[in-house]
Amino acid sequence: MAEILWALVLIVVLFLCWAINLFGLPGNWAMIAAAAIYWYFMPPDGRVSFHGGVLVAIIALALLGEIVEFVAGAAGATKAGGSKRGAALALVGSMVGGLMGVFVGAPIPMIGQIAAALLFASLGAMAGAMLGEYWKGRTAEEGLKVGQAAFWGRLLGTLGKLACGAVMLVVVIVALMVK
Repeated sequence: MAEILWALVLIVVLFLCWAINLFGLPGNWAMIAAAAIYWYFMPPDGRVSFHGGVLVAIIALALLGEIVEFVAGAAGATKAGGSKRGAALALVGSMVGGLMGVFVGAPIPMIGQIAAALLFASLGAMAGAMLGEYWKGRTAEEGLKVGQAAFWGRLLGTLGKLACGAVMLVVVIVALMVK
């Protein structure tokens, strides 16, 4: 019975780790850490255990998520001619926006918070990129172009990373159930 309880705790922790991706935080890597701790401390012949191959699979998925997020974000900003300052402020803006989105979406539990965090993180990336470009001395039109690219890069990158994290969650849940 205790093993099942620990497995349920792991699933809840993995879901919470997955959700922090919305704030630009390394949720997929936190999922790996939680799964590795569980794997290390649970007996390998237990009713709800999994083998090391599952850890390898979720590490590969986390790497894929990082690549997708990086390529989407970099492609958008680079294509629009963004500066390093704009990129740095886009990152800060996306974190702040993601946190704000959770509170804005609070009236609609879970779905509203996730959607609002994703939208506000993308809007924060846009605002940060625009601010960085203005600060750099670029025109409003140039700043808007880079800001829009940061918006779409952040949105698509985060969706890709969330998709990889969701697959990671499913892989661990299935591994726990198939014994």
